[in-house]
Amino acid sequence: MNDASRSLLTFISDTPTAFHAVRNTAHRLRLAGYTELSETEEWSLVPGGRYYVTRNLSSLIAFRTPPSLPAGFMIAAAHGDSPSFRIKENAESPAGGFYTRINTEKYGGMLCSTWMDRPLSAAGRVTFRRDGAIRSAVVDLARELFLIPSVAIHMNRHANENASFNPAVDMQPISGGSDAAGGYKRLLAEACGCDPEELLSSDMYLYSREPGRIWGIGEEFISSPRLDDLQCVYAALCGFLAAAPSAACPVLCLFDNEETGSATKQGAASTFLRDTLTRIIDALGGSRVDYLRAVASGFMVSADNAHAVHPNHPEYADPPHRPVMNGGIVLKHNANQRYATDALSAAVFTELCRRAGVPVQHFANRPDLPGGSTLGNISDTQVALNTVDIGLAQLAMHSVYETAGVRDTDYLITAMTAFFGSELRAEGTDCLRLL
Repeated sequence: MNDASRSLLTFISDTPTAFHAVRNTAHRLRLAGYTELSETEEWSLVPGGRYYVTRNLSSLIAFRTPPSLPAGFMIAAAHGDSPSFRIKENAESPAGGFYTRINTEKYGGMLCSTWMDRPLSAAGRVTFRRDGAIRSAVVDLARELFLIPSVAIHMNRHANENASFNPAVDMQPISGGSDAAGGYKRLLAEACGCDPEELLSSDMYLYSREPGRIWGIGEEFISSPRLDDLQCVYAALCGFLAAAPSAACPVLCLFDNEETGSATKQGAASTFLRDTLTRIIDALGGSRVDYLRAVASGFMVSADNAHAVHPNHPEYADPPHRPVMNGGIVLKHNANQRYATDALSAAVFTELCRRAGVPVQHFANRPDLPGGSTLGNISDTQVALNTVDIGLAQLAMHSVYETAGVRDTDYLITAMTAFFGSELRAEGTDCLRLL
């Protein structure tokens, strides 16, 4: 099982931002014979075709067309963004009279302390002027360039007691001495192959280059940056590529901006999925009714990692709902619909996993502790269909270095392979058959 986790670690190492998640996923799709489509052009699809489309360079949807109009859409969605620090437009400023500081703001909710006292790099998207046009480049500076220093215990005797961090004060990295001013802009220009004067703007984020590792007495654990949610992205992609054809249309979604609520033109709350599914039916000669029937016969797996019970703080978990790493795929439940799972979608996915030989676990928040939300219900506001929220159990979610189970990666690949090769058939209003 370590083979899949080692391949996952390679994927994560090459994927510091959501832009790179799309670029690397698209590369693997092209190697498998998928053709890129553009939202600005007319689509000409053929039965049995393989396609993908991107939006904003940071979200992607891939699909395969069945031999005839789809009997339904079998959709899996994950997100490629992770909590980080976005570098501001006016990136550099002097600090303390001795250093050059990089000005950042929080993106998402991270465990701040884990970002301190470690070398960091930056990656993302840069825009620049060339030949009278505005160009975009996905870049990775791929060097240890920055560091967020903590305050020594001698100067802050309460550092280990109820620590709090002001992002405007405590979480600003330095890039060098006072003579380092201007260096960041030069590195961006070099990465784009342009002159510094041609740079226009950027979406650049800090990230840790620390390599992921497999560890434990039995090599049963995996630790890495960005496991949430690249572990699910990778497993869904592997299952999508390996699945056998069916009468349904398999759809793989990689969304950006989940960590900030998904309310962007490329997030799960956008029209991206709805637009894509509509264009698939239109290009295959179907009608509005054909689209509605395919959606009604469809199913979505919203895949975003889940909380494992903490070995030192089991009290944070609901006693009957304590997933463990390497215990199988976690189904997420919430009475207030922070997760989209209901009795029907849970039953469908549990049956799918039973047939595939994959164990399942269940997670629900402790009733007095609020939890987060994810892609499922947000996406359902645009494309309403039966949806289950699932994930893989992990520790230290939103740390710069997270931990999960080696076996769980294989479990999700197996389940996604079975899912993308399946279809659902409604028999009346109270019966679904998984084929």
